[in-house]
Amino acid sequence: MLRVMKFGGTSVKEVGYVTIFDIISNFKHDDVVIVVSALKGVTDALLEATRRAESGEGKWIEDFLGEFKKQHILAAIESIGNFPPRLKERLSKADQELEQALHGILHLREASPHSADYVVSFGERYSAEIAAATLVSNGLDARPFTGGEAGIITDDRFGEAKPIIDITSEKVKEKMLPLLKGGTIPVVGGFTGMTIDGIVTTLGRGGSDYTATILARALHADEVIIWSDVDGILTADPKIVPEAVTIPEITYAEAMEMAVLGAKSLHPRVLEPIIDERIPVKLKNTFNPKHEGTLIVDRISRPFPSVVKVISMIRDVGMLAIRGASMVGEPGTAARFLNKIAEPKINLMMISQSASETNICVVVRRQFLEKAYEVVNEDLGRDAKRLEMEPDISVIAALGEGMKGTPGVAARMFKAVADAGINVRMVSSGSSELNISFVVKETDGIGAVKALHREFIEGAIHG
Repeated sequence: MLRVMKFGGTSVKEVGYVTIFDIISNFKHDDVVIVVSALKGVTDALLEATRRAESGEGKWIEDFLGEFKKQHILAAIESIGNFPPRLKERLSKADQELEQALHGILHLREASPHSADYVVSFGERYSAEIAAATLVSNGLDARPFTGGEAGIITDDRFGEAKPIIDITSEKVKEKMLPLLKGGTIPVVGGFTGMTIDGIVTTLGRGGSDYTATILARALHADEVIIWSDVDGILTADPKIVPEAVTIPEITYAEAMEMAVLGAKSLHPRVLEPIIDERIPVKLKNTFNPKHEGTLIVDRISRPFPSVVKVISMIRDVGMLAIRGASMVGEPGTAARFLNKIAEPKINLMMISQSASETNICVVVRRQFLEKAYEVVNEDLGRDAKRLEMEPDISVIAALGEGMKGTPGVAARMFKAVADAGINVRMVSSGSSELNISFVVKETDGIGAVKALHREFIEGAIHG
């Protein structure tokens, strides 16, 4: 079997890169491709370094470079027990290239999206180097790659690049298959790729999972295993609901809805490359490898006891509403409203319009709420309409394929929330019937999650 395994930054920072060797030792008879994230906190640190360099903070940059180098040397020594000469040579080369990149930004006082992607890519580059060296020190044949070196070719949308699948599949096979046939383990830095012209790109936050499924598709892998610091997908955030349980199996459709709704377990695009190939994905815990985790498949074999599988809460959002009787029968108002918000490239998370045509509500990320208000007010504020902004809200979502065609789910949801004394401000239901989302005041968010979890999950499991 061929398995692609991705290891998260939290996992390797806590227990060292040697944990990768420990885990893959249980798959001795399989071919394995490893994908690694940057160490926890490194991506944020590199983004901060880019900002500081653009601001001209030379002393801060010098201190950062020293700490960055030291952090990765210590990570290597902790995982290997020493600092192998070959690894030292390769990391020294990376040190020089990162220093040159940040000094270039420092002198120009400008960080283009291209430059920012290049700087941020070093987190995964260092991680792949140390992971491969750790495997070699334990007697395995391993070779490090950046995403681009592994064959991941993308468009030039820096920060959120998309792979060009046909070219990527060809390049990945060309580079990876001979190594696998020769018994070499490719260790690929996740999150990154490169354009056809060889310019480094990044796939968006959480993109290491995406890297794993891109490689799996290209290599026709039998399975993807994503190793992180949780036991899989839980029925709710355990920090809110200690009674939350791991879901043994979910479908691709459910997992994609969860990712879009902000589930930390998955990158929003992670399943796109492998759905057509029906390659299963397992989410497992590095710190608890014996736990079965969550399996993502086309069709589940073990029905979940509740029609609702996950209750989630999305924080840091705000609602913008336009209201007024003058909107009734006036064509184009909704289009003008939504187009104005789209102009500054603000993404709409939820949309709702009353049948009376007297109000339209949208939900956006809180950081973009004031900007959305400004651009709409410029155009529609002159009319006899009211524009209202609510920054203190949360979105609550209930999700599960069992909801499709099951009568009474919405009624149970809103009764449970009402019984908890919580008022619903806005409702949105997708045509897929996989989820029902609604808006509550931010102070009511935790109470709403707990009420729904009691009603659906705990009632089904214990009742």
